[in-house]
Amino acid sequence: MYVEAVPNRNSPPAILLREGWREGRKTRKRTLANLSHWPPAQVNLLRRVLQGETLLSPSEVLLLSRSLPHGHVAAVLGTLRRLGLEKLLDRKHHRQRDLVVAMIVARLIEPQSKLATARGFRQETASSSLGEVLGLQAADEDDLYQAMDWLLPRQQRIERGLAQRHLSEGSLVLYDLSSTYFEGRQCPLAQFGKSRDERSGNRQIVFGLLTDAAGCPLAIEVFEGNTGDPATVAAQVSKLRERFGLERLVLVGDRGMLTAARIREDLQPLAGIDWITALKSVEVRKLVSEQALQLSLFDEQDLAEITHPDYPGERLIACYNPLLAEERKRKRQELLAATEKKLNKIVAATQRTSRPLRGEQRITLTVGKLLGRSKVAKHFQLRIEEDHFSYQRDQARIDREAALDGIYVIRTSLPREKSSRQETVLRYKSLALVERAFRSFKSVDLKVRPIRHHSAERVRAHVFLCMLAYYVEWHMRQALAPILFDDEDREAGQAQRDSVVAPAQRSPQAQHKAQRKRTDDGLPVHSFQTLLADLATITKNQMRMGDQSFEMITTPTQLQQRAFELLQVPCR
Repeated sequence: MYVEAVPNRNSPPAILLREGWREGRKTRKRTLANLSHWPPAQVNLLRRVLQGETLLSPSEVLLLSRSLPHGHVAAVLGTLRRLGLEKLLDRKHHRQRDLVVAMIVARLIEPQSKLATARGFRQETASSSLGEVLGLQAADEDDLYQAMDWLLPRQQRIERGLAQRHLSEGSLVLYDLSSTYFEGRQCPLAQFGKSRDERSGNRQIVFGLLTDAAGCPLAIEVFEGNTGDPATVAAQVSKLRERFGLERLVLVGDRGMLTAARIREDLQPLAGIDWITALKSVEVRKLVSEQALQLSLFDEQDLAEITHPDYPGERLIACYNPLLAEERKRKRQELLAATEKKLNKIVAATQRTSRPLRGEQRITLTVGKLLGRSKVAKHFQLRIEEDHFSYQRDQARIDREAALDGIYVIRTSLPREKSSRQETVLRYKSLALVERAFRSFKSVDLKVRPIRHHSAERVRAHVFLCMLAYYVEWHMRQALAPILFDDEDREAGQAQRDSVVAPAQRSPQAQHKAQRKRTDDGLPVHSFQTLLADLATITKNQMRMGDQSFEMITTPTQLQQRAFELLQVPCR
């Protein structure tokens, strides 16, 4: 093929793309296209290409030499700086502060061990632009450990700064505990205890989280793995009163933590401390047996306030949730049936002709191991002999427990003029916000577990880093709610409920987003994790042309630009 200019009388020549070939001794050609309408420069380029010329010299070629995920780094780091967390760590800029900031951001964008995190910073093994942005390409895991050692002594000052931002006199404070399993046996904090991770074979640590009424994290403390929930209350009250300087506050905790003994010994002696908790099932049964709580109260209502001489000066708010009652009934029946199936195997083992199970002690140990896992020993009557085992359900006890299904009693020292019945129930239910934080800590986002640090100080620093990362995440979720599946208008959802005792409802707007998977302006809706993954497609590119190099950031999509607008941070 070739380009030929053909004279055209008094008009400009025709520019034709032609193809030629030989047939014997004759030369044939045909026109493939008329290029007369092309600009001369474009025609010239085509002529050069057909002649096999190189259009660009090596010095004129634009090359992409390195591309690193950057958008999620810009979003998280920008939010951290907008929140002033850098200055809260230390007002002066230095390498240790940058390392701590990098670990907080890395915990959100790609939670890994400290060794893997350090590899992600280095120039040769970088997995994002984080190390380059903060100038930490040469950092290794020892640098991160030293930064953790620098951070821990500043924990109290940082938590005090967070409390000053989010708490004031008379504030509502949520407190709850969780545990997470531990790899290794060297750390003195790692002990065997009640595992909330269903990892009874692993040592664990326990950590308690304080948040404000909206679930924003303020302080965290790590305890030995065998520490009981009530034993941690005094330390938290002391922290709120002495370190945070609160004379008046309302502490909300669950029934396993704010027990009668803790209230009597740790809360009641202190003026200005109010509390909201719930009664244990044995305490509720006592109220029923003494006719202080009559089940007929719930014939026409699901909320009733009662009094009892065992709780002078306090309010008891009894609640009945029929959906919760049905769920507990279902679980109990399934658990009893599954346990009976296994108990029948033990009965068969004592009756078999070949190597039967014998001995009262052996049978007791086998049955005890089974019932210890299922937690329903109280519902069975057992008969164990040297060569015999039988059982039957304790139906009377099962019926007594079933009669209280769906009933719980809120206990509070707040007077009616400070908190109505409905407000008190909602405040107790807000403990679900702390549970949401624990889910983020342990599995969804931050992956605090498993813990492999050997010293108690490093374990405490690791958990504190995760709390700071959740502080950033919490604020990001609040800002990004319009494009997340998160409910941005919980008050509208609460208004849909017939009663505060009924299960929480999502707002109509959140339900609309969940159904359409799109926002009102047509943007796709994300979870927090998938949005970070989407933002990571904005890359920081190192471009080169000859001896010149420059940086280029991917142009954000409409959704990505909307995310940065909501976060009020730049993507560059």
